[in-house]
Amino acid sequence: MATYFIPTEEWEALVRALSRSARLYAPRAEGEDYRLEPAGDDSPPPPFSRYRAVQSLKAILFEPRFDVGGYLGGGDAAGPAGGGEAVVLGAKGCNIAALAVLDFALGADVPDPFYARNRERTLIVSSDCLDFKEVCFCTLVGGRPYPERGFDLNLSPVEGGFVVETGSPNGEAFVARFKDRFAPASPARLAARDAARAELTARLREHQRRLGYLWGAVSRELVERVFESPVWAEEAERCVECGACNFVCPTCHCFLLSDHGRERFRRLRNWDSCQYKGFARVGGGGSPRPALFERLRNRYDKKFVFCPAVIGVSGCTGCGRCVEACIGRIDMREVMKRLSGCK
Repeated sequence: MATYFIPTEEWEALVRALSRSARLYAPRAEGEDYRLEPAGDDSPPPPFSRYRAVQSLKAILFEPRFDVGGYLGGGDAAGPAGGGEAVVLGAKGCNIAALAVLDFALGADVPDPFYARNRERTLIVSSDCLDFKEVCFCTLVGGRPYPERGFDLNLSPVEGGFVVETGSPNGEAFVARFKDRFAPASPARLAARDAARAELTARLREHQRRLGYLWGAVSRELVERVFESPVWAEEAERCVECGACNFVCPTCHCFLLSDHGRERFRRLRNWDSCQYKGFARVGGGGSPRPALFERLRNRYDKKFVFCPAVIGVSGCTGCGRCVEACIGRIDMREVMKRLSGCK
């Protein structure tokens, strides 16, 4: 689309103005982590976070538990935007890349009306990473530590402010609405942005190289080739079927519906996990994946085989949240490293 420049103080003033007309979500520092939380209107959220937050965009656009009964006349189903507009600040590249999977799963042939409404009402302002966590591996799955597409606006820090790139008609409309605050981005500022991006990408790849992970090693061809590997069963011995890997993943989108209440009808849509034994249960109690290792393998197959074949993108964005969340310390990078040595 187009690139602009906005000084830091102008951006902070703009965020304060937005807080009076829209619900803001922004990363808040909590130790070495960031949490994506509603931002109050008393002070502007910090302009930047070094890397992605603990939560992904999924938690805002596709709620963990939501009463869809209101859609059937049983109550209110306003959604997280509270019936108005929402703005998410500081989403990172791994979160933005996940939207391609969510949009396909929840917004393709038969759109989920609640997800579609949340997407329509939410302006997504992403930002470049300034650093990475030990578990980050976006470049192993073809990503970058900065968004390349899929955002409304993206901010890249440069001296004195931010280079702002528009990525959608909504982003262009936003800049036009506040055009007095933006100026064209100069070639020098664009060069500074590109240099910072290249430097961080090189550092991340070197970090992965030192750990023994090869760029581009995670592939559809690999997972298909090692489908019958004993590694799946060996890794599954440490899995406790908690579902944390699914729940923190920015692309996992499976859910179940449960009905509740007598006087007031409630139909809850809850996140589900393909690691649960009953996830794929069919009539009569049977399951196509009764063994735990089959369910573990299915998760990798979905991300690295199904999604590339059907959607055209990786179902894993390399955010590393599953590595942090796993009680059994199953590290997707180590699993793929082991599998790559199998014949």
